[in-house]
Amino acid sequence: MSQGEVEGPPQAPSSGLLRRVLGRYYVTGSFWYRFHLYGVSVLPERAIAPVLLLFTSFFFVALRRIRRAIDRNLAQVLGPAGWWRRQRRIFRTLRNFAWCLTERYERLGAQRRMAAELDGMETWQRLQESEQGFLVVTAHIGHWEIGSLLPDASRSRTVHVVREPEMDADAQAFLSRLIEESAGERLRVHFAGDSAVLGSHLLEALRTGGVVALQGDRPRGGGRTVDGRLFGQPYPFPVGPFALARAAGVDMVPLFVYRTGRRRARVEVRPPLRVAADGNRDQAFRRAADHLGREIERAIRLHPHQWYCFRDLWPRPSTTSVAEDHRDPRPATDGS
Repeated sequence: MSQGEVEGPPQAPSSGLLRRVLGRYYVTGSFWYRFHLYGVSVLPERAIAPVLLLFTSFFFVALRRIRRAIDRNLAQVLGPAGWWRRQRRIFRTLRNFAWCLTERYERLGAQRRMAAELDGMETWQRLQESEQGFLVVTAHIGHWEIGSLLPDASRSRTVHVVREPEMDADAQAFLSRLIEESAGERLRVHFAGDSAVLGSHLLEALRTGGVVALQGDRPRGGGRTVDGRLFGQPYPFPVGPFALARAAGVDMVPLFVYRTGRRRARVEVRPPLRVAADGNRDQAFRRAADHLGREIERAIRLHPHQWYCFRDLWPRPSTTSVAEDHRDPRPATDGS
């Protein structure tokens, strides 16, 4: 197995001169975070859907690079399609993303409750009954941002949520404050790269029975990676989650939160996996990455339009999709 480094987050939107010119008014800038929260706070319920459709349409036209990235990445999942069908795929994904963002602010800022059903109750209860800590690993699918708030993840435990830094520092501070105010003392938010001792802090939390929740599908800029596969294509997974789980000797629990309707979600807890503590470390990481890759791929197949990946993962996708012969027979739904 080979390990390498990535220069920047492989799924973050590409940006350049326009971002430097617009600053906080760029699509990832703090203006849109605050404006979105303001909108869901003052608009009547009946006005949210038409306003969301309006803004989705605007960004669909304006975000050419993101539109192209969604198109190319979905081609690996859904196979080739004609131009009009591809545009519908892109729009459907952006619309779902807009709904997830809207409901994020409703949950965090406006304190509106979300209904969530739990799929994998036995696994979750077994984890809760154990005094051992565990590591929840998810991907940028559906309601991934508020997933740690939906099930009672901690009871008496502290949940440490590790997020990738936002592209705008003010936006990062704003969102961090929202999450912490909504969750209270039971949840602590960390940003990858915040501190050189973050890894040691998370390791101690796991060893003392805490819960760590992080994304396992995006390596940090400059971070170490382990080679894996996604939809038959090469894919770099971050080493961090595997190294942390191995050092602490705890389970990694794949967990995905799908949007199923208006302020409704389904939390899917998948069977835990262990990173082998003995033998070759690199081989252990590779096996764990293969396992996690299959879980993420399965989740994307179930809800392809809730996969929020806004940069080309494979800039030259094949004309035929490897997903064609192995697609999950259940129909995909997007909760809208």
